[in-house]
Amino acid sequence: MKPAKSNIRTVANNKKAFHDYFVEESMEAGIELCGTEVKSIRKGAINLKDAWCEIKDGEMLVRGMHISPYEQGNIFNREPTRPRRLLMHKREILRLFGLVKQEGLTLIPLSVYLKGSLVKVQVGLCKGKKNYDKREDLARRAAKRDIDRALKERGRMS
Repeated sequence: MKPAKSNIRTVANNKKAFHDYFVEESMEAGIELCGTEVKSIRKGAINLKDAWCEIKDGEMLVRGMHISPYEQGNIFNREPTRPRRLLMHKREILRLFGLVKQEGLTLIPLSVYLKGSLVKVQVGLCKGKKNYDKREDLARRAAKRDIDRALKERGRMS
């Protein structure tokens, strides 16, 4: 038997989430979509910039995620920013609900990807960054970039 090959293709990343939050933990969730939304996602017409997750009545919903209407979808297209249900085990949802309520954490969708024929969402349990944390990260990245540049130049001279 051949080992199973994972067909994972990332469609969208939420770069703003990594800038604004510390990601404490991440988990995979399925998402409930209609057919034209899946076709739009396969084309890459999705935006996670202002998306967040909410737990309401024992269900986890993603809000603010924009999936552009499918061009050939006509009457079957849905509203682009409608709330969509995330599919996770009840026990996981209740554990996350407890963490969000007690510790003041936030649930943010980090990425959307295709796993075989299924659309999956990576949800992060996040803690907000302060302005000084953001500046510190920017300074660290700039220093790393300068070091890499200097090493690259040094390698050329040899």
